[in-house]
Amino acid sequence: MVKLKINQKEYSVDASPDMPLLWALRDVLGLTGTKFGCGMAQCGACTVHLDGEAVRSCVTLVSRAVGKEVTTIEGLSADPTNYLQKAWLEIDVPQCGYCQSGQIMSAAVLLRENPNPTDEDIDNAMSGNICRCGTYPRIRRAIHLAAQMQREGGNGK
Repeated sequence: MVKLKINQKEYSVDASPDMPLLWALRDVLGLTGTKFGCGMAQCGACTVHLDGEAVRSCVTLVSRAVGKEVTTIEGLSADPTNYLQKAWLEIDVPQCGYCQSGQIMSAAVLLRENPNPTDEDIDNAMSGNICRCGTYPRIRRAIHLAAQMQREGGNGK
């Protein structure tokens, strides 16, 4: 048993310490918002936060998460000040939607570190997240809208 703190809750997880965190989240705990994409940390679909930093859970071992705070898209969704998901809906970003939880998790770190990003800042921060549907222009617009909503306390219009 491995003890993990995920989305501010404590879990005793029946998982090997060398299991990828992605599989502990999805298969053991049923937190399926985090997606499997490539299994090689190349696409970003599996992005979660580990002590506030974006990591690829497909290559992050469960042992690395012990004693740290893991936040998944489910945990981010519970935050009423999560303007990213509101902006994502306003802009109608998803096409197939598969990569979007990873996109939002990466964007959350960007906005925490840079509350007023330029297009270049967004492109650089999001470069590790692949969208096979090509929704990059809508992702960029949604990040700008979320930043505006964050600055204005929720009103992005």
